[in-house]
Formats: sequence, C-alpha cells, structure tokens
Amino acid sequence: MARQHTYTAEISWTGNRGTGTSDYRSYSRDAEVSAEGLPTIPGSADPVFRGDPARWNPEQLLLASLSQCHLLSYLHLCAVNGVVVTSYVDRPVGTMAVTPEGGHFTSVVLHPRLEVAEAGMAEKALALHAEAHRACFIANSVNFPVRNEPEVTVEGQA
Repeated sequence: MARQHTYTAEISWTGNRGTGTSDYRSYSRDAEVSAEGLPTIPGSADPVFRGDPARWNPEQLLLASLSQCHLLSYLHLCAVNGVVVTSYVDRPVGTMAVTPEGGHFTSVVLHPRLEVAEAGMAEKALALHAEAHRACFIANSVNFPVRNEPEVTVEGQA
C-alpha cells in the first residue's frame, strides 16, 4: 500500500481595488500564497496577463517546483552514492502554449550546473540525473515532458 502525504496552502486574492471584478481592467491579479509557519510568497499573473512583474506567477512557481524537486532527489542520490556535490544551480526553461481553450505547458527543460569535489565523481554525478528524474514526485505528476540537460564540472577546475 502506498504511503499518503497531504499538503495544504492558502491562496488569498489581494487585488480588489474597490469594485471587485466589475471589469477586466478593474482588478489586480495580486495574491498571497501562504502556509502555516512559512513566509508568504507574493503572487500575481504573468505580466502578459495583466500581472505584476515584481511578483511570482504560477508558471514560475511550477518551474521552481520541478527544479527544486529534482535538486532534492538528486542531492539525496549523490549523498548515498558517494558523490560529493559542492555547488548546484539550475535555470529551468518552460514552454507554454496558449490556445483559445486556455493554455498548457508543452515542455520543461532543467539545466542543472553543478560541481563535484573530485574528478572521479563526475561520471556518476552525471548518470544520477536520470535516476533523480524518475524519483521526482513533481515531474511524475505533470502531463508534459520534463528533460534534464545537466553539466558537471570538478571543483577548482575550469
């Protein structure tokens, strides 16, 4: 039997400028994403959809979720396989199609760039990305392809 975990959050619209949604341009897309005991995330729509560019939009949060899930799965696998990662940065890119019926992501590509402590770890570090992808809960929950294009370097080597 599968274990089950339940997650909660609260999303509160803060964009009522006094007349609610009386007109398409009358309200702000601002919202706050919160959960008990955590800092609030300022949210909005993508600026293309009349959102605030200074706030996180749902599309960015989805990319961040995919990237962070891969990171956490990957670091675990490295730790249990003797690969010492000393730095890791990802700059994921997502592609979304907008149709008359709505929109949907068509793909996401993760671009993890990491350093390992020793040259002998580089090959295993690269190979563990495939296993981390299979273990990522978020990547397993979406209906579009999530690809990884990792780059591994050795700490102290150019």
